[in-house]
Amino acid sequence: SMAAAGAAEVAQALSRPLSCLQEPDCGRAARLRALEAIRAEVQERPLSGAVVQEVFGAQLVRPLARCLAGDAAERCRELALQLLCHGLSHGDRPGEALPVLLPALAQRLCPPQGFEPSEELRLGLVQLLSLLLRRCGASVAPYLTDVIRVLQATLLDHYAEVRRESCRCAVACAQAMPEHFHLQSESLIKPLMQTISHQHYRVRVDVIQATGAVIQFGNGKSVDDVLSHLAQRLFDEIPKVRHAVTTVIGEWLLHLRDRYSYFHKLIPLLLGSFTDEIPENTKLAWTYWEKIGLQWEKENEDDLKDKMDFSVSPSHYPKGVTRPGLGCRELVSRNLSKILPGLCHDITDWVESTRIKASQLLYTLLLHAEDHITQHMELLLRTLYQACLDEESDVVKNCVKAAELIGTFVSPKVSLRLITSAFGKTPKPSCIMVLTAVIRGSPKEILQPHLTDLGNTLSQAGVCQRSEEGFYMEQLLCCVQALIDVCQEDCKEISLQLMKVLVTIMAIPCSQHLKEKVEETMSSLAEVQQLDSFLHLYKEHIIQLMEWVSVSCDCWTCYSPEILQLDVIATHSGPVIGEALNNFILILKTCLQPNKDPQMRLKLFTVLSQLLQKASETVNSQGLFPSYLETVIKDILAPNLQWHAGRTAAAIRTTAVSCLWALIHCEMLSPKEILKVKDGLMPQIIATMDEDSKIARLMACRIVGVFLKVCGRQFDEDKFTNTYTEVLKRLDDASCDVRLAAAHTLTNWFKCLKDSDVKSAMESHIEFLYQELLIHLDDPDQNIQNAVLEVLKEGSVLHPELLVREIEGVVHKHRMPVYCDQLLHHIQSAKGSA
Repeated sequence: SMAAAGAAEVAQALSRPLSCLQEPDCGRAARLRALEAIRAEVQERPLSGAVVQEVFGAQLVRPLARCLAGDAAERCRELALQLLCHGLSHGDRPGEALPVLLPALAQRLCPPQGFEPSEELRLGLVQLLSLLLRRCGASVAPYLTDVIRVLQATLLDHYAEVRRESCRCAVACAQAMPEHFHLQSESLIKPLMQTISHQHYRVRVDVIQATGAVIQFGNGKSVDDVLSHLAQRLFDEIPKVRHAVTTVIGEWLLHLRDRYSYFHKLIPLLLGSFTDEIPENTKLAWTYWEKIGLQWEKENEDDLKDKMDFSVSPSHYPKGVTRPGLGCRELVSRNLSKILPGLCHDITDWVESTRIKASQLLYTLLLHAEDHITQHMELLLRTLYQACLDEESDVVKNCVKAAELIGTFVSPKVSLRLITSAFGKTPKPSCIMVLTAVIRGSPKEILQPHLTDLGNTLSQAGVCQRSEEGFYMEQLLCCVQALIDVCQEDCKEISLQLMKVLVTIMAIPCSQHLKEKVEETMSSLAEVQQLDSFLHLYKEHIIQLMEWVSVSCDCWTCYSPEILQLDVIATHSGPVIGEALNNFILILKTCLQPNKDPQMRLKLFTVLSQLLQKASETVNSQGLFPSYLETVIKDILAPNLQWHAGRTAAAIRTTAVSCLWALIHCEMLSPKEILKVKDGLMPQIIATMDEDSKIARLMACRIVGVFLKVCGRQFDEDKFTNTYTEVLKRLDDASCDVRLAAAHTLTNWFKCLKDSDVKSAMESHIEFLYQELLIHLDDPDQNIQNAVLEVLKEGSVLHPELLVREIEGVVHKHRMPVYCDQLLHHIQSAKGSA
């Protein structure tokens, strides 16, 4: 035949270089020339496949393989490799070379005997193996052990390109002889996994693709050995690597022989890609998932018949979210019990990226599981309570979204009972966060029957007063706001309970920054009930709020939260407090007894004093306060003006005096009322003029001045004497304001005495007063001089001659005699006009 003739001709041309190669003492240069000559004959002439096959099979394969496996010269080995590749690519029956070539490859690439030192040649050798696998297919099966041994070594080669070619080679091997390959496929898993985190991303991509094929055509049980490595690659920063993982997992879920046993392990990895930041990767995952769902529906048609015929989509579904298909939903629901425990463990892992990924996946799974979530509630809630305290905000955000789905799909009978029973232990802020999310995810009409229970739970002291920490209070506020947003006008039935919670939040000292938000929430609670402002809410509930806060008022201490709550109710309700005086005064009367905790009394007095500053806009808005005056003065103020040792007691006296002054100043305490109470109060007010507190002394001086004005004319000798001696001391006060107030009070004292029956009996006292006042007329402070001048002008009417004598006795000692002159002039002109 022509092929035989052509082959014979070539064989003749090759006989010389071949015999040269066989000679034991053939040098490097000679070997090279021989190989070049062979190349010229075989590679550079257009020979047919049959001729190439003849020449190679009969003459070249063995010597070239020997050269490849053992020649010391790299260039010789390289030429031998090129020639072999040419022969295998162009020859008709490459399989015939396998018995010679595979042992040679194994000898050159497998430890311990062979290690090809040149990177490029190692790459070429693995490419030669790929070529053999592609061209020979299943006929490589008898040599599979050698192939696997070679790949086990080359997959871990130091040269990245060798690793990549080995991966492609592994794919070719798996596809070439699947029925033999699956017996030995496991041997490749270890080297593949050792190289899956290689620093070059292209190597990582190739390893992932190779792993896909090795398991697809090999032993499916290896899935367990590679899962954790593949999951780790979903965190790879190179999008192409994540894309490769998604493809492999998608393919397995569609085509793996024992995929049904691995659904619960593979589904989480595929669904994890739904939140990839690269849209292309997300789309890939969704496309696979839809296919997998549809394929599963087809395979389980009979099982699903009822669900397909009668499935109604839920009336309440998250806005803007497409509902996954039935197959996808069923796949998740049926595998959820196997997936959740591991996932819940990951959400509380110590690695941040794992927690974020797990929390994203939780949302996706719950979206698929719908009402199947119900049977996993306990585990889910436990996990969410912990995860919502995470310092990583993304984890919290995803968990809150997941908790909203509980509201959407799970009956509140179940979810609310479980969550509120957790409140019974010690409610964490995260319990309230989860409750808020469940409320936000629930439809209004489904929550309605549970509102009263919710309101009662939130307003229990154990829940709303459990903690004073700001974060807890913030969550509580969000929860109330969620109830109002979702339930709207239905909140009317728990309006009082919600007000209790809001008052409690406002009363916590550390939640001052929440004050505006609390007011906004109160306003929205008023709005859903068609009320104009939150003051109308107070109007509706003030009596009940007062009763609620005062239940235990007999045993309050300065640490009782109720004091701060009372403060909020009384001061934040504006004019409305004027409608609850009965309760309010009763609380004050109970708590302001002198035997009660001093710090607490001080706090309450401060509240009262604030209210009295603006009485007409607060306690007296309805004009009803005067009917409580007697109680306020006799039972509340008077007992607290008594002197007791200690700073707090002094502060209480100061505040009590301020309250009394506020009553007088806004004229609520009318002259008629003053007459009623003066006897009880006068001694204490006079004593108060000697307090350490400047404010107390100032108020006391002013009050004595008013008392004199109103009823000084009825004073007896003792009262006049007691009063002026104490007021006179105040002219030496350290505070200028107190000295001025004392001077004005003395003016009133003189006015009263002028019209009094005891005037004549007081002459010696008046003389003493004149002498003292003349000293103060020469005060360094001009304001005081003017004030004292007015006192003396008023007093001069009583005994003008006496005063003139006194003036003449001291005028020469004064630094500024001008005031004495003015006084003398005044007395003269008064005498003249008389």
